[in-house]
Amino acid sequence: MVFLGAADAEDMSVSGFTRAASPPPTSPRDAGAGAGWTEAFVEMMAAERAAAANTLKAYAGDLADAEHFLATRGTDLPAASVEAVEAYFENLGARGLSPATAARRRAAVRQFYRFVLGEGWRADDPSRRVDAPKQGRPLPKVLSRAEIDRITAAAAAKDGPAGLRLSCMIELLYASGLRISELTGLTLAAVIHDPAYLMVRGKGGKERLAPLNAPARAAIKAYLAVRQAHLPKGAKESPWLFPSRGAAKRLTPRRFAQLLDEAARAAGVDAAKVSPHVLRHAFATHLLEGGADLRVVQTLLGHADIATTQIYTHVAQDRLREVVESKHPLSRRR
Repeated sequence: MVFLGAADAEDMSVSGFTRAASPPPTSPRDAGAGAGWTEAFVEMMAAERAAAANTLKAYAGDLADAEHFLATRGTDLPAASVEAVEAYFENLGARGLSPATAARRRAAVRQFYRFVLGEGWRADDPSRRVDAPKQGRPLPKVLSRAEIDRITAAAAAKDGPAGLRLSCMIELLYASGLRISELTGLTLAAVIHDPAYLMVRGKGGKERLAPLNAPARAAIKAYLAVRQAHLPKGAKESPWLFPSRGAAKRLTPRRFAQLLDEAARAAGVDAAKVSPHVLRHAFATHLLEGGADLRVVQTLLGHADIATTQIYTHVAQDRLREVVESKHPLSRRR
């Protein structure tokens, strides 16, 4: 499970907002105050943090969940007491939510109150007193190189333009470690001159270079020859690299995940362990197994914190052991 945006950490630090206090959208005693404060918070995340649309949607949904619970106790987010917020946090665990979902919702509420405190709309933060439960981070699912090869071959074996498109997308994900949103958001202009690198805009609007190896570039070239077959009905052209005849006018992450599942089953690979993000995991894991520097992998993935990248080192234990045994001066193998 991959966490959304800045809500993936239980940061208990004091708010970093330093702007002058501004009047709240409405008084806590007014009807609809919670909605006004939540809307202001989401607008701040969009304007100042450059949060992606999916991240903003997640924040709004998590805060709506908190509002719904607090309403049963006769209060709302602007007026909630410490005891009410504590009760909400306890309720998250009692509901049987996954640890990741519960942690994300707690983090959203904490960030909301830090924003409110920084704006001067409240003089206290009712969420600070609650200790966050310790949560172990799940290890990423891993595909072997042989499984990747079989899935890629199964996609390429699919007849017609659909097979060339699917093969191209799989090659791009595995060759460059793209997120699925980054892949489906690629424009035709990004590849039209057969580049060795893609300029990718990732989370928070940050740009990075994503390398393209020879197989990926060959897959792009083969796909571009049949790309016209996927244009929306009646359209002569589309700005998207992977256009679609659906309402979105481009292939959606959900549809690609369905096609990837089909390729996995055709390759004899358990579809339950395959997803677009698992291909990104495989990219990072296989680089580390090949001896790549962790900082380089961090840059290629677009991770802001190297601690996020370090989770991939668990699958490279054999490689790390080999390095220690062959390079350490006290090693028995000399």
